[in-house]
Amino acid sequence: MSESEVHVSLADDVRWIELRRPESRNGLTVETNLAIIAALAEPGARVAVIAGSGGHFCSGLDLKYAMRMGPGLAQNAESNMRDAFHGLIRAIRNFEGPVVAAVDGPAVGFGCDMALACDLRLVSERARFGEVFVKRGLMPDGGATWSLPRLVGVGRALELMLTGDPVEPAEAVRIGLANRLLATADFEAAARAFAARLAKGPPIPYRHIKQAVYAGLDSDLAAALDREAAGQLECLKSADFMEGAAAFLQKREPSFRGK
Repeated sequence: MSESEVHVSLADDVRWIELRRPESRNGLTVETNLAIIAALAEPGARVAVIAGSGGHFCSGLDLKYAMRMGPGLAQNAESNMRDAFHGLIRAIRNFEGPVVAAVDGPAVGFGCDMALACDLRLVSERARFGEVFVKRGLMPDGGATWSLPRLVGVGRALELMLTGDPVEPAEAVRIGLANRLLATADFEAAARAFAARLAKGPPIPYRHIKQAVYAGLDSDLAAALDREAAGQLECLKSADFMEGAAAFLQKREPSFRGK
């Protein structure tokens, strides 16, 4: 894999991770996934954005790549799935700050699952989501059986996974699959501005909010309150809390440092 296939840049405390594989509509390989995992693990960013180039977000596994790999890919199927594909989902979830999927074009198969694993999803007018695994005689394998029901409900999630039907951008926002619909013409600029705005927020609360919300999906209220108490106590001890309070009283924007 050439470095140009996964382009990584850092600006305004935002790490922008962009797939650039136009010949496969930004299809994934073991190598691309490992590159994204490495980019997410790199220090120095408060927010990460996963995007695709050329009017496509991600078409899922690059089937031509899979055919070229032949028996070798099949022989290592389980390790590739757990390390490179499931490892990518875990890397997204383990990133301490917000991870945003900037979906400008189709997000299909594992590409859809990758977007679902992100904390937020921004979509353009040409975006669409498709859990198309069943149309290939397969089932979702990127965590969608966990994430999709929690976003849209069990009935709708089962419908999307059992039919493989696409979801258009306005419908994605309506059912909670996506957060915001942005104009295609200035999608990247708007997505970068949104991510930069997030990056100005306080990193310590971000970390605790993410941990508490995802843990809370599988626990009771008492456990949620315990997590909130522990997280809030750490926030109250931080310099960022003092900065936030001072900024409020002084009627200015806070400058959070993650300390």
